[in-house]
Amino acid sequence: MPTEVSIQFSPSSLTILNICLAIIMFGVALDIQWSHFTQLINQKKALVTGLVSQFLLLPLITILLISVLPISTGMAMGMLLVACCPGGNVSNFYSQMARGNVALSVTLTAWSSLAAFLVTPISFLFWSSLLPSLSHEVKSFEVDFLSLMINMVLILLFPLVVGMMVNKFLPVVSKKISSPIRLVSMLMLTGFIIGAVLNNQDGFAAYLGDVFWIVLLHNGLVLILAYYFSRSLKNDEAVNRTVAIETGIQNSGLGLILIFNFFDGNASMAVVAAWWGVWHLISGFVFAYIVRKRAPVLS
Repeated sequence: MPTEVSIQFSPSSLTILNICLAIIMFGVALDIQWSHFTQLINQKKALVTGLVSQFLLLPLITILLISVLPISTGMAMGMLLVACCPGGNVSNFYSQMARGNVALSVTLTAWSSLAAFLVTPISFLFWSSLLPSLSHEVKSFEVDFLSLMINMVLILLFPLVVGMMVNKFLPVVSKKISSPIRLVSMLMLTGFIIGAVLNNQDGFAAYLGDVFWIVLLHNGLVLILAYYFSRSLKNDEAVNRTVAIETGIQNSGLGLILIFNFFDGNASMAVVAAWWGVWHLISGFVFAYIVRKRAPVLS
C-alpha cells in the first residue's frame, strides 16, 4: 500500500463545501413531510428491518470486511465512515424503479437523515473502537466529536428542518424550487470533487486501483446481504428490495466533507468515499433493473 497522504483543500473551499451539502439537505427536505416519520405505523416490522439493516448490519459487515481484507488503515476508516453516514436520497428513485416499497424508502431516508447528526459520529466512534488499529488512528487525528456533532447539526439537521418547514407552510414554493435546488447543489458538489481530484491527482491515483475493487466488494455484499436479511425475516418482496437499496445507497458526500474537515483530507479515506458515491449509482441501478424483472411475490 502507498504511504498515507492528504488531499489539499483550502479553508474557504471547505466552507463552501459545507454550505453545498447544507443546500443539498435543504433540497432533500423539500420532498419530506412530517407524515413520513409516522406513515408506516402499521408496518413496524418493515421499518425496524430497514433501520436495523442500515444502522447495525451495514457497519457490522464493514467491520468484518476490514478485519479480513489486506487494506490500509485509511481505507478501512473510509469504508467505516461511509457505512455510518445516512442513506442517500437517490435511493427513493431506485426503490421506485425496483418496484419496491417507496413509502418505506422515503421514511427510512427521512429517519436516517434526521438522526445522522447524532448517529453518524457516535456510530463511527463505537465501531472504530472495536478494532485497535482504527481506534488508535482515530485518536491520532484528535477528532473533536463535539465539534463534529455541531458541524453535523449545521449542515444536516438545521437545513433538513428548515426544508421541511418550507414544504409544510409554503408547498407551492417548495414544489417549484426543489428540483432546481437539488440540481444546482449536486452540480456544485460534483464540481468540488472534480476540482479536488484534479488538484490532487497523485493522491487519488495512488489509491484508486485498490479502492475500485474494495468498494465493489463492500457495496455488493451490502446489497445482497441486506436483501437476504430482510427476506429471512419474512418481509414481502417489495420491502426486501427497498431495505437492500436503502442499505447500499449512502450519503458519501457527507463522508467526504467530514474527511476534509476532521481527518486532514486523508487521501485513502477520501478516495473510498468519492468512489462509493460514483459506484453506488451504478450498482443501485443494476440491482433495481435486475429485481424489477422478477415478480414481486411474497418472501
